[in-house]
Formats: sequence, structure tokens, C-alpha cells
Amino acid sequence: MKILAHRGWWKEDSEKNSEIAFRRAFEAGFGVETDVRDQNGVLRIAHDIPVGDGLMAFETFLTLHKAYPQAGTIALNIKADGLQRPVRTLLDEAGIQDLFCFDMAVPDALGYFREGFVTYTRHSEIEPVPPFYDKAHGVWIDCFYSDWIQPEDVHRHLEAGKAVALVSPELHKRDHKAAWKAWADIRSENVFLCTDLPDAAAEFWA
Repeated sequence: MKILAHRGWWKEDSEKNSEIAFRRAFEAGFGVETDVRDQNGVLRIAHDIPVGDGLMAFETFLTLHKAYPQAGTIALNIKADGLQRPVRTLLDEAGIQDLFCFDMAVPDALGYFREGFVTYTRHSEIEPVPPFYDKAHGVWIDCFYSDWIQPEDVHRHLEAGKAVALVSPELHKRDHKAAWKAWADIRSENVFLCTDLPDAAAEFWA
């Protein structure tokens, strides 16, 4: 199980998607899930619509990642359409390849395939049939309303040749313990866990 620190390894809410949270995660060797949007022609790390001048540039985020050779995979949550070319340009300039994109609109996803991105589809209670499954490199499995994800769901995607990223229930304000117990024997190098508790997850799956 590989760990993705959700918006970095933050210790309080104000640290989400911040430099300190990203540095903490990268230094520990974790991957990071984060969000990208555009603001007046500049790509920003932002979950919500960017407002003001205080948001981190995506280019700065990539520089942080590159500064830590032990840093894990970047899971890039695409929050706006039409970002394929600028994202690709900055990735190529930074020399970063350990990244996958997910959560873009379905028509927009086709542009990510054309640009050669590693792209994940999504499987959830809302999307029981993941879109563009045949093209996807992996599956982002989410659990918005209940702990429905079972090991057999993960193994089915792995057997189809897909990597898998599991969303831990605390991202949706539910306790994580039951889900982690159910997933305890999942130890494939092709499975990620996106979590607000990266240190606890690393210890659990040690």
C-alpha cells in the first residue's frame, strides 16, 4: 500500500495544501493528493475557486516535490477544464513523471489521454460503472456515503490491469478504522491509500 497524503501531511486545517504540509509529506516519503485550477492564466494549488494572491503556484509545488528525491507519487485532482497543455508543459520543465491525474470531467479526460497523461477513472456509489475504463490507467475508488469498498472490488480492478487509489473514510468525516481493517491484507504496490492520516496509515501497513 502506497500512501497519498490528502492535501499534504497537515496537522491542522489551515495547513491543507500548504508548503509546510507538502514538505512534511515529501520528507517522509509519502505521495500527495492535491488540487489544481487556473487563475488568470496561472496554475494554482487550490481546491476551491482561486481568490486573491496568496495561493501556491503549481510550478512552486513541483519544485518542492523535486527537492525531495524520496517523495512519492503526485495524485493531481483536476478542478477545471482545459488544463492539459499548461500542466504538461510545467511537468516536462520540472522533469516530473511520477504523477497521475483524476477527477476531470469525462469529455476533458480525453485530452489527458491525447497528451499522454497517466489518467485514473473513478468508481463510487455515484459511478458504479467507471467511465472511460478501457482507456484508464487506474481507478480512484471513492466512498462518499458509506464504507462500501471491499477487497474484492480492489482485486477486480487489479486483475483488469488497473492501479487503484482508495479514498479513506475520514476524508468524508467518517471513522477510518473499520475500512482499514477490511483492507488490511491489501498490500499491492499498485494500490494507493489517500488519507488525512498518512503517518498512522504507514504504521498500519508497515
